[in-house]
This record gives sequence, structure tokens and C-alpha cells, in this order.
Amino acid sequence: MQYPHTSVISLFLSTITPLTLANALYGQGLQDLATSQVDQNPLPYDFPDQSQPGDMLFPMKYCYGVKLEESTIDQLQQLMSTGQLTTQQLAGCYIDRVTQVDGYVKFVKKALTFSAHRQSVPYKTWQLTLLPSAVLELNPDYLQIASELDSLRKNGTALSPLHGIPFLVKDNFATKDRMETTAGSYALQGSIVPRDAYVVSRLRAAGALLLGKATMSEWADMRSNNYSEGYSGRGGQARSAYNLTLNPGGSSSGSAIAVSVNEVSFALGTETDGSVINPAERNAVVGIKPTVGLTSRAGVIPESEHQDTVGTFGRTVRDATYVLDAIYGVDPLDNYTSAQSGHTPQDGYVTSLSTKDALKGATFGLPWQSFWTRADPAQLAQLMELLKIIESAGANIINGTEIPDYETIVSPNGWNWDYGTTRGRPNESEYTVVKVDFYNNIATYLSSLTNTDMKSLEDIVQYNIDNTGSEGGLPNTLPAFASGQDGFLASLDTKGIRDETYWQALSFTQRSTREGGIDAALMHDGKMLDGLLVPPDVGQTYQIAAQAGYPMITIPAGINKVSSMPYGLAIMNTAWSEAALIKWASAIEDLQLSTSNTIYKRTLPTWKGYKQRNIPVLNA
Repeated sequence: MQYPHTSVISLFLSTITPLTLANALYGQGLQDLATSQVDQNPLPYDFPDQSQPGDMLFPMKYCYGVKLEESTIDQLQQLMSTGQLTTQQLAGCYIDRVTQVDGYVKFVKKALTFSAHRQSVPYKTWQLTLLPSAVLELNPDYLQIASELDSLRKNGTALSPLHGIPFLVKDNFATKDRMETTAGSYALQGSIVPRDAYVVSRLRAAGALLLGKATMSEWADMRSNNYSEGYSGRGGQARSAYNLTLNPGGSSSGSAIAVSVNEVSFALGTETDGSVINPAERNAVVGIKPTVGLTSRAGVIPESEHQDTVGTFGRTVRDATYVLDAIYGVDPLDNYTSAQSGHTPQDGYVTSLSTKDALKGATFGLPWQSFWTRADPAQLAQLMELLKIIESAGANIINGTEIPDYETIVSPNGWNWDYGTTRGRPNESEYTVVKVDFYNNIATYLSSLTNTDMKSLEDIVQYNIDNTGSEGGLPNTLPAFASGQDGFLASLDTKGIRDETYWQALSFTQRSTREGGIDAALMHDGKMLDGLLVPPDVGQTYQIAAQAGYPMITIPAGINKVSSMPYGLAIMNTAWSEAALIKWASAIEDLQLSTSNTIYKRTLPTWKGYKQRNIPVLNA
């Protein structure tokens, strides 16, 4: 049947738009809804303003009228305790920051952007399905937990200085929640952990708010010896916001980056050999690497029981110390922690925080030949200026306080954890120990998991081969893993056998870096120095501390004028000397902050090369 006005109706329908039809049916309301979703002011927050200098490319939005950028934990507590911000509001603003920068400090573009500043939007409707930057995975219960923490505060309970403070943990910390724990590898995706890592449970008990998991160098750099630092299969390539083309430091890359770009106030990382100190200094944040045994490794995907330790990242020494106070302690599930008894302060490490006045009369050593001569000229010139400022505050710095056998144990050609083998002595090599430890320690960890086919290192190796296109299990199949998984294969070859070469290597590396190394360098004219000042961009510094199992702290000390990458100044000391490290680092930090004209301190990221996406990142 023909309708006489069909052609007229067709003409009408061909000219009407969905929005016109919606307005005809529902009025102006839908027009307002559509308009409300248009970004009328994309600059400077939603897109980087290319006309601005680097440190202004990604300014952080105000949070309900409050400036959050570079806020300390104490400042955030003041805001929440006075009612200027709730934990939920703070939580939402940090999520907003993640969505602002996530597509730049990682190669995966952001999947979703939303405003956390709409107070009318209840937390249950906010979507957390992101592919963010330093943040590998977001806690789906994050905003619900924030609400519960607000209720506690409203009823007069603040659990600790960390109550309501958002934080991240590296993706090798077990969390008994709805998040994955994978060390950045798809091989462990879907596995179920038996419990929270001890340090995670301590932070939850302190009221800290777990935002999610930080990306990392896959398997904490154990899988390959020629790799792109900060890369993992699940997380992609993490990038330092100071220069996105260069090595961001690792393996706790995402933890350091997230703190640096103000995505969280603090984060946890792990170190076997440099994985806290290195990313901290390359992202201009404070990194505390504790004595092995001060912080429990229970529930942390392991590398070497003799060198693994859990460390903290913060933008200030005080912030990083608050976190250390929350997580250290004896844990029955990690027998190494029993050694700390009698070596820790009764009222926590926060009591060791000091000011620049503490530097008067302090005496530091400078292991010049051991480490300083290996720093590049630009770094050396800048750190020497900072040392002059420290001396002007009344400190004494003695040059030539060397590691006695540095010519034997310190690699002349950069960081090299197999330097013993390079010298023809595998029985004096750190790597000899780590390869065996990893085989045994990962087997123990995997045995605690359920819902996974990964039962052994052999299974992980085979998974990477079977999925080499995405996992780089064979050499030269992924740019990020040029050598494939040669680190895993080297560990596999040992079968975890602790033979005579293993025990000799363990004895040598510990003896030559402890009593024959750092302890000896700390003694000068029969007196103990207050610490050894070293340039942590020289990887051999934290390598010696790692082999000893001794603590180390690094603080920001300016940036390279050409590359824009940060420098750090680190302090080394003997076992269980965290209180001294915190005292002197906080004193130097206070001096930096009170010396208004100095550039040798933390500054905001410069975002050099923010549009570049090279893999591998450059080691410079």
C-alpha cells in the first residue's frame, strides 16, 4: 500500500539529527546534558599547552579549591582533619591526576577520562577501568575504602599519620583483594594469593588508602640482561616525566614515577640491587632502601632472599619515613626480620628527623676513587656545589674514605652484578648467588598461589616462549627484551643447587662489602664517620650496598641541564643505621629548602620528549 505523504516524511527524517529529535521529544534537558559533556576549557589541565615551558605542561588541578601539587602528608592530614577535604574527595582528585598524565608517562594511551571534581557524582558510579601510566591497575574498591576511612575520621578516629593517604605498591606485592599480583607478567594473571603481603597489611591497618598497583620492570629485571628498564608485558613502558626517552630507573619504576608526578603521596618498591635507589634518583624523589631484614618480604614476589628488601618512596624525607615507620617490624613469615630486634628505635624513625642545624659538626666521608670518579663531569660539577652548601652549614667532608678493595670489587665500567665472572671469578660474583636464590625463592612463592598453571620457573619460561610475540620469550622478538629471557635461563641452569661456588660467592660478596667494605670506609682515624656521601647515578654505589644488605637513602639534588634527568645525593651506612640516614638526609633536605637560590634540590618534572615513544628507552 502506498502512503501519499511517504516522500514528505522521508525528506523530513533525512534532515533531522538525533539531537534535534531528542530535543523535540524531551526538550532542552538533553541539549544541556550534551553541552555539559563538551570540554569548553581543554587547556591547561586536560591537554598539555604546547606554548608553556616543560614544568607547566601538566599543572595539577586544584582539588575543591585546594592546591594538591607537592602537598606533604602533614599538609594533607591538616586539610582532612579540618574538614577542608574528605578522603573521598582527595581520592577522586588523585584519580583525576592519573587520567591527566597517564597517556604520557606510559606508551599506552589513556582509555578513559573523567572529572573527579563533580561533587554530585557518587563514588559508586565512577569508573576505574583505566590503562594508566605509572599505575598498572587501579583498586576497584578504592573509593569505597575512602568512604569507610571518612567514617572513621568523622567518629574521631585517625589511625596514623597515613590515614586516608592514597598510595601505590609495586606489582610484586601480594594484595588479597580484587587486584592482580603479577610482577608485570601475563604469566601470573589470574593467580590468587593467599594473603596480603605483610607490609601491605600494615599499611591498611594504618589507614592508608591503596590506590592500586604500580608498573615495574617485568620480574624486577630478573628475566633479561638486555632489556628496556621500566617495561613489562602488562604495564608497557614506564617513563620518567623529566625525559620520556631515557631510562626511568628500575625496577620499581612506576612507584617512583607516580610519586614524582603527584599521582600519589607515597609508594612502596622493592630492591635487590638498586631497584629503589635508582628509580628514586632518576625521578627526583626520596628513596629509602632499608637493611635486609628490617621490612618483611613475606608476600612479595622474590628475587634473592639475601638481598631483597622493601623500600619507600616520598617527595620528602618525612613522608618516606612515615611509611617506613608503618611497615617495619618482625614478621614470623620472614625469619630474616628477627635480626632487627634490639636495632630499631622505640618510638619509630620519625623521631630521627632533623633540621639543617644538625649538620654543624657532622663528619661525612667521600669515597672518591671508589665511586665519585665514575660520575660524569656535569653531574660531578653540580654535586660538588651541593657539597659546598653542606659544608657551609658546618659539616665536615673528608675526601678519600675508600672501600678498601674497590679496585677488585667495584666495576670500572658501570653497574655489573656479574662482575666477579667478568674478572674470571664466578665464586666472587653477586649474580652467582642471585641466580640460585631466584630459582628456589620463586618456587616457594609459586607454591603458595592457587588458580594458576605456573608452578615453577620452567613453567614461566615455557609460557614466555609459547607467547613470544607478546612476552618476548625468544631473543629479538620484542624491542624491550632484546636478549629474550636469558636471566631466567641462567637461573634455570643452576637448578637451585647451592654448590661450593655458590657459598664462596655469598661469603665473598658479603665479607668484601660489609666489614671489608662499607664498615671499613666508615672508619677514619679510629672514629666512625656519620655516613658516606655518594652519587647514586653511579650504579656501583647501590650495588655495593645491595651485596652487603646495608641501607641507603637518596634525596633529589638537581637536574642535568641538557638531558633534564635528575641527580640524587645518597648516603650509605652500616647495617641498622636507618635512624642516622634519616637524620642526615632530612638535615640536608632542610638545608636545600631553606637555601632559596639553590637549584640543587627537587624541582617539578620537565616533560622533555613528552610526545616520544621509543622502546627501548635510552640508557643515558
